[in-house]
Amino acid sequence: MPDQERVARWVGEVAVVGVGETDYPDDYRRVRKEGRRNDSYALGATALKRALADAGLGKSDVDGLIVGPTLAYERMAEILDLNPRWAGTGDAANALLQGALAIAAGLAEVVALVYGNAQNSLGTAYGGPDAMGGNLYLSYVYYAPWGLTSQGGLYALMTQRYMALTGLTSRDLGQVAVAQRQWAHLNPRAIMRTPITLDDYLASRFIAEPLHLYDYCLINDGGVALVLTTRDRAARMGRPFAVLAGVGRAESNYDATQLRPRLMDFYHPAHRLAAEQVYGAAGIGPEDVDVVQIYDSFSCHIPFALEGFGFCAPGEVGALLRSGALAPGGRLPCNTSGGHLSESYMQGWNHQVEAVRQIRGECGARQVPDVRHVQYISDVAGKVVTYIFRRG
Repeated sequence: MPDQERVARWVGEVAVVGVGETDYPDDYRRVRKEGRRNDSYALGATALKRALADAGLGKSDVDGLIVGPTLAYERMAEILDLNPRWAGTGDAANALLQGALAIAAGLAEVVALVYGNAQNSLGTAYGGPDAMGGNLYLSYVYYAPWGLTSQGGLYALMTQRYMALTGLTSRDLGQVAVAQRQWAHLNPRAIMRTPITLDDYLASRFIAEPLHLYDYCLINDGGVALVLTTRDRAARMGRPFAVLAGVGRAESNYDATQLRPRLMDFYHPAHRLAAEQVYGAAGIGPEDVDVVQIYDSFSCHIPFALEGFGFCAPGEVGALLRSGALAPGGRLPCNTSGGHLSESYMQGWNHQVEAVRQIRGECGARQVPDVRHVQYISDVAGKVVTYIFRRG
């Protein structure tokens, strides 16, 4: 069992002092309109340059490097002209945990998290018989003989069963895409900024019923970087920063390749375990969260996570969505940059950047007033990781 008191002692000593991204609309236009190609390493390098400038630090300050799984850290370090004493690889959810642990253990003092993905330029396939090169760690590959070769198909099954059990409707689910496009409309960094209505959503074609076009994330190029350091050093730097106030992690692995965690439990057992950890470490509950950033490769992640983490009672997420809680001016602002559906699909990395910016009060027209706590949630394939960011 996790020792929540022990986690609480170290987690608050880690701060995010810098964030940076590439220009997502420009990256998108370069490929779609100009027929050019981006490079994952160049995207990551650009993002880190901006994150270091944001932090007021130089490359010589960085002694730890973690890169996203699209990159090799040896090559990334070579390109960046870095020689970190501590390095590693991880996805968005786990890279932050690795960096925080390195800082808390004294293995590094300034850790750069770098992600670059030219998935649009490269034509990366997330479905079809050759999806991801047939990598067997993705459970949907097991179902290729029956044509079920994409996460969209799996989440469609998951959503269909959830609707049957809870009464969630397509109109309810459509509130997620509509709200996130409203946030994106306020975000000059977002790719898809034109508002959509619920009627637009319902009129859009099904990709895998009951999931419509607007339930699917973008596929675009981009780079993201975050810079972590100790809370003490952050306080001496004289700039706004976010403190990591809580962390939770749990997995739904039992019968995962037979889809049990998806179709029977909607990842809720892992949601509840991670919730207990993160809220226990931070000393708050879901009612204290001012903004929530939820991984949304598909819109249905949102209702599953909101129910699983206790933002509403079981079976009542449809009412929560219908109330407009997630939209600008609502009581539970969600994915305030536009998320993966409308801002950029950076596989969870851009959600963390938005969390930090909301904490620092830098989001302009989309800024939520008086933000103290922002929660990040990722539950990809039942691997649930969550953080609470607190104003430093």
